Amino acid sequence: MKQVYPFSAIVGQDDMKLAMILTAIDPKIGGVLVFGDRGTGKSTAVRGLSALLPKISVVQGCPVNSAHGQDVPEWGPKLDGTITQILTPVIDLPLGVSEDRVTGALDIERALMDGVKAFQPGLLAAANRGYLYIDEINLLEDHIVDLLLDVAQSGENVVEREGMSIKHPARFVLIGSGNPEEGELRPQLLDRFGLSVDVGSPNTIQDRVSVIRRRDEFDTDPDAFCKTWRAQEQIIQGAIISARERIAGIEVSDDVLEFCAKLCMHLGSDGLRGELALLRAGRASAAYHRDNAVTVAHIHNVAPMALSHRLRRDPLDEAGSSARVKRALDAVLQ
Repeated sequence: MKQVYPFSAIVGQDDMKLAMILTAIDPKIGGVLVFGDRGTGKSTAVRGLSALLPKISVVQGCPVNSAHGQDVPEWGPKLDGTITQILTPVIDLPLGVSEDRVTGALDIERALMDGVKAFQPGLLAAANRGYLYIDEINLLEDHIVDLLLDVAQSGENVVEREGMSIKHPARFVLIGSGNPEEGELRPQLLDRFGLSVDVGSPNTIQDRVSVIRRRDEFDTDPDAFCKTWRAQEQIIQGAIISARERIAGIEVSDDVLEFCAKLCMHLGSDGLRGELALLRAGRASAAYHRDNAVTVAHIHNVAPMALSHRLRRDPLDEAGSSARVKRALDAVLQ
């Protein structure tokens, strides 16, 4: 089995790693958007996350990773209901992919001749209960973007052809990465991401040397390198599992809710998705740090990644969106 570069061995990029960990704790946060230059560890982090996540229980052979025998779709193969464990799926959605490859395809000829619903599941079926990763998401074709928006909102994929209809669950965490110099995301898609982070190249000699040394060690002997980082990987994995178990009991006071509302109003963010992402990310952060309640400090730490991509453009303000969020935090805290 090909070794994956360990998530914990990535040098720096703390915001990106934290955002991915928070969505692993609570998928309802809504996914992560990572923008940055090439070679800054975006794809490496996604690959590392897939190996880090706890396994999930599924019906063996189920095309949509069903957790129970009664959830296996009728169009799927006949299964005996055996439960097994698999790695949390992380599915790549390549640029230029066809709609049928994404949603799945109905075999109309077989349906008409044999009277059965023959369906070839697509990437959305494979990503159910896992992650869907899109590199260079800002270059994705508009009709695929619209399709993803519909499925992400409903949690269900519906394929209709010639009067026939097939549907299956499609609940996944969307992770997108891209280079901002190659184009911007449509606002409708931006707003669907719970968290957004910017990453850059290491800006110190020490960090650059660490990146080079670790990558060279991994390329030279992947098994030995992964063994060296196994303990740290297990620590993060254990923290994610513990946080998942704790998160339902995390308390959220009215003062914290009021702080979230004030911050979003101060920034002029549209709708209420900002407040919800802020709250969920703050709660996941509290669970990850083994705290019993969400505090303003938790909200403060996650606010830039939960709100920076939701701000309206201000041509008179040359500061970046993260800087605007930090200014708003200071103003609301006074």
